[in-house]
Amino acid sequence: MAKTIRHRLLKRLDWYIIKKFLGTYFFTIALIIIIMVVFDYNEHIDKLKDASIHDIIFKYYLNFIPYFINMFSPLFVFIAIIFFTSKLAENSEIIAMFSTGMSFRRMMIPYLLSAAFIAVFTLYLGSQVIPKGNVTRLAFEAEYKLSHYNRDNSDGTYNIQLEVEDGIIAYMESYQDYNKTGYRFVLDKFEGKKLVSHMTARSISYDTLSMEKYHWIAKNYMIRDMSGNIEEINAGAEIDTVIRFEPSDFLIKNGQQETMSSAELRDYIKRQKARGFGNIQDFEIEYHKRYAMSFAAFILTIIGVSLSSRKRKGGMGLYLGIGLGLSFGYILFQTVSSNFAITGSMSAFWAEWLPNFIYVPIAIFLYIKAPK
Repeated sequence: MAKTIRHRLLKRLDWYIIKKFLGTYFFTIALIIIIMVVFDYNEHIDKLKDASIHDIIFKYYLNFIPYFINMFSPLFVFIAIIFFTSKLAENSEIIAMFSTGMSFRRMMIPYLLSAAFIAVFTLYLGSQVIPKGNVTRLAFEAEYKLSHYNRDNSDGTYNIQLEVEDGIIAYMESYQDYNKTGYRFVLDKFEGKKLVSHMTARSISYDTLSMEKYHWIAKNYMIRDMSGNIEEINAGAEIDTVIRFEPSDFLIKNGQQETMSSAELRDYIKRQKARGFGNIQDFEIEYHKRYAMSFAAFILTIIGVSLSSRKRKGGMGLYLGIGLGLSFGYILFQTVSSNFAITGSMSAFWAEWLPNFIYVPIAIFLYIKAPK
């Protein structure tokens, strides 16, 4: 009978900790997001005056909120844990838990279950919800918040070279997205190391009206087909052709990686690497960041509970300060390490996971030093 009562008591404590942890987490999110929305609106009120109230709310802020929830989730986790657990310690509730025979390790279970929920929640937001919302949010920002100069000059690129199929290399001197046209186009086909076909065109345009994918229209073209010692030359003013690539394969727009789901990012990175397209650091960083930041919920939970579970004079002020310092340090460290990946000094995987690898020993040390 005593064991049954004790078993039920522990279950109640588990749910009590989970509800308090997640409740505090979402409360701090709501509080900080409200402040951010007010500041953002006041900062851009002149640019948003031409937009309708409906567009501001549903196209911008409803997609703005999940984006910043995910960005600052480590901070929210720390604040929630420090605030809630310090209160438990201050009210001697943790001592009461230990007096029933509960170990610190056992007390961590509801915290880690809550961390798992937050990790899945942020991963789902980052992988599915936010990319779809970013399409609408970035379009809204381009229309109302960006200058005309930035809008009109963000859709071109130069010196494009990629492998569109095995042994087929495409090159364009420049490409403008407003008319879907590339200039000084070259397409070479190799069999082994031997060049068997060489196509040039003054311009080549992507046919957006065609039902067929990869449909291009080349103008002022010349094709040289080489078979042994025989060379055949075809030239003309215009030709319709199918070349297995499209503008999205090489035209990287600002924030494009934020509009793709994790599955789309993985496929895009794989495809671009196979084609020899090297300018994909931002896509790799975004892909690994989503998983690294979600996993960080476990590390930061262990650090937060270990720091704030001991009852000390002075209340939660010291713990809150340390927690904020560590969480801001994590976000700053991740930003700095991302820059190493952008410059090519470090792979995207190591750049995004390095903060976690460094914080793991800190979590283990604090866990060992926590009250048992």
